[in-house]
Amino acid sequence: MTRETITVIILTYNESLHIARAIESARAFSDEVLVVDSFSSDDTCDIARLHGALVVQHAFVNQAKQFQWALDHLPITGNWTMRLDADEIIEADLAAAINTRLPTLTSDITGINFKRKHIFMGRWVRHGGRYPLKMLRLWRTGKGRIEDRWMDEHISVAEGRTITLEGGFADHNLHDLTFFTHKHNGYATREAIEVLNARLGLFEIRDDLHAGQSSFQARAKRLVKNRLYNRVPFTLSSTAYFLWRYIIQLGFLDGRSGLVYHLLQGYWYRFLVGAKVLELETAIAHLNDKEAIVRELSKLTGHNLNLPTPK
Repeated sequence: MTRETITVIILTYNESLHIARAIESARAFSDEVLVVDSFSSDDTCDIARLHGALVVQHAFVNQAKQFQWALDHLPITGNWTMRLDADEIIEADLAAAINTRLPTLTSDITGINFKRKHIFMGRWVRHGGRYPLKMLRLWRTGKGRIEDRWMDEHISVAEGRTITLEGGFADHNLHDLTFFTHKHNGYATREAIEVLNARLGLFEIRDDLHAGQSSFQARAKRLVKNRLYNRVPFTLSSTAYFLWRYIIQLGFLDGRSGLVYHLLQGYWYRFLVGAKVLELETAIAHLNDKEAIVRELSKLTGHNLNLPTPK
């Protein structure tokens, strides 16, 4: 049986709290770990090197551009490539499944989905549609690309089939609620950019979810968001989404910490995205030229929206 080799890529910025845990969780199945750091001011790079990772530094624009840069420029030696976030963990049962299943796969299988679970305030969020979140995170090297988007970017493979492996794959950030809300405030700005671009056609993006093979769940959620959710006034859509998650999808079974999570991530965040879209639309209402709109949005959001789309 041919041994399969795996390269794990992790993007970092000030991840000293998480990086050792992420690298150690990958050690059970991977052959190399490559860390692309955005010039951290803490000990992230030293810790990563101490745990055997190769560390390179590259200026950060957004997640999609940074990860695609890694795919295009890093010395990837594995015949499979994995995307792992610094605050994620591959648990022992999934690591064992990777080691067992990869050598048995036929050549037409080019991508593998994992079932991600979210740990919040120390508890697994099992309900409210938050598990399982199927994500394509492992693919044959050279077959996968990441969508060029400002938010909600996914990996897709252009050919072949995808399968889903069973086992623990956890998003478990160890920071506090202040960090959580600050991070989601940044996410909301990036998603507002996506919504405005969809409405105004300001710049090109590469949306590969529907062109290639990826998680069916991710494709379905993107379709609902674009065709329905983003066309409803945000004051209604955010409320309806929270009630759907918390009542219909049984989010109330996640207990007190679950209520905090579903209110913040399922209502406050969605409302914030809508409010930011409203704010930005008001700010650019007097502009008719697309280039002028892009310049103004770049100034207002702090993101350079004039960057070219990778081919």
